[in-house]
Amino acid sequence: MQYQSHRCAVETMVPNVSNRQGAYELRTCGAIVLVLAFLQPLAAYASDVKAKPAGSTAIAVGPQYDTTHVYVAEGDLDAFVNSFVATFGGSSSKRSVGNVTPVPSSTEMQVALTPVGVLSIFAYQTPIPFPFGGERTGYLVTDMDEAIKAARAAGAEVIVEPFKDPIGIDAVIQWPGGVKMQLYWHFKPSTRPPLETVPDNRVYVSQDQADNFVRCYVGFADGKVVADDKHADAGEIGRAGETYRRIRISSLFGNVQVLVTDGHLPYPFGHELTGYQVQDLRATLEKAKAAGAKILSAPYTTSDRTSAVVEFPGGYIAEIHSLSAR
Repeated sequence: MQYQSHRCAVETMVPNVSNRQGAYELRTCGAIVLVLAFLQPLAAYASDVKAKPAGSTAIAVGPQYDTTHVYVAEGDLDAFVNSFVATFGGSSSKRSVGNVTPVPSSTEMQVALTPVGVLSIFAYQTPIPFPFGGERTGYLVTDMDEAIKAARAAGAEVIVEPFKDPIGIDAVIQWPGGVKMQLYWHFKPSTRPPLETVPDNRVYVSQDQADNFVRCYVGFADGKVVADDKHADAGEIGRAGETYRRIRISSLFGNVQVLVTDGHLPYPFGHELTGYQVQDLRATLEKAKAAGAKILSAPYTTSDRTSAVVEFPGGYIAEIHSLSAR
């Protein structure tokens, strides 16, 4: 099946949520300085926007500004951040406390900035407002109006309408198959260097919704299906000796690996949100174990990579892989 930048036929009125004042009431009044310390790394996109060709309709900024959302208990925040950075390198932001939802709530928050991907980490002090906690990633966009319009036109639901935080505007969308993502747009830009390797957003979907998800997401992201293997080695999802369908998508938002299954998945597969590419898998796993992580699935080699699944302190589960020599 050939996938193109096809827009699913959806026409919906879109609220005005760009930088025009008064579009949405600012709901968070306290802890602005602390929240700025947390969110500033995510606002880094000025040079990328300027580099876009005239007339470009791309709404993505770049994978170095996109984050995996990780929710941990308050008592696990230090151990998790320290373990993740020790495993992959990089640094973490100063911790802050504030409200990053459209309703009253409070969370400790921190950003982990590594060469292989960025995390937004939340340790809530209050109950987590629904549907937050279900979104897997945050994608920085060039224009929130256009992003919401494009998402709806591509077939996504807007399950959290755009709202202001102290430095920008956020929304949560849901794709066919139940895949939830957060979109961000920020008032004040800065810059960040590219990642050394771009992580995979690992999306598990049913056979019923796989084609619909791919068609709609590719249209939104202006992406491209770079591989659609209907007989991939299922040993990489814990079912050695079987095959499954694996679809790989590339766009300015980064990489998405769509894993199409019957839902018969041995633990921990399906719990990992992101796959991180490293140069030396064995050395990285040794660093992870030394930093308190557990190897949940031992390294498994397929035709193009060797991968393992790791659980970090606090419960965050991730796939880690290195590419096979060709």
